[in-house]
Amino acid sequence: MEQPQSEYEITIEVESPFTDLVDAAALEEAVAAALRFEGVAAASVAVVITDDESVRTLNRDYRGVDASTDVLSFAAQEGEESLHELPDDLRALLEAELGDIFIACPYAEVQARRYGNTLGAELKLLAVHGLLHLLGYDHATPEEEAALWARQEQILTPLGVKGLSHRAYEE
Repeated sequence: MEQPQSEYEITIEVESPFTDLVDAAALEEAVAAALRFEGVAAASVAVVITDDESVRTLNRDYRGVDASTDVLSFAAQEGEESLHELPDDLRALLEAELGDIFIACPYAEVQARRYGNTLGAELKLLAVHGLLHLLGYDHATPEEEAALWARQEQILTPLGVKGLSHRAYEE
């Protein structure tokens, strides 16, 4: 069976001083793999690798949680009710705009060491995790969390990243 043609615009922005630590092409590959796995034909998403303080500020300002975290996702479309009134081509373009994922590189480094991962594996996990949130997945219940981790494992295993689903995601 032939895979449907996909059209992805994936932007990976790595802020200094993390440019030497991050394989942007590998992150782009992980995000594209997740989009293909989910059957998404067209998507635009940005992944920003930044510092802990920037992610903490976003967490405080947009979620009301004044604490560091590893990854935050911000969906481009919250209320899709208004999109149905637009012309088809414009609606398709806006629906493809998924949003932005922010990953705190120092936090990810500490987390990678804690769980015995490489930084590269941890960043792929966080990018895929963030993307799945943009696609509507959550981990508010134990059942949702188990399903999300299983999905992440299915996406990441072909990329050589496996065994990460054996830990609980921390808020």
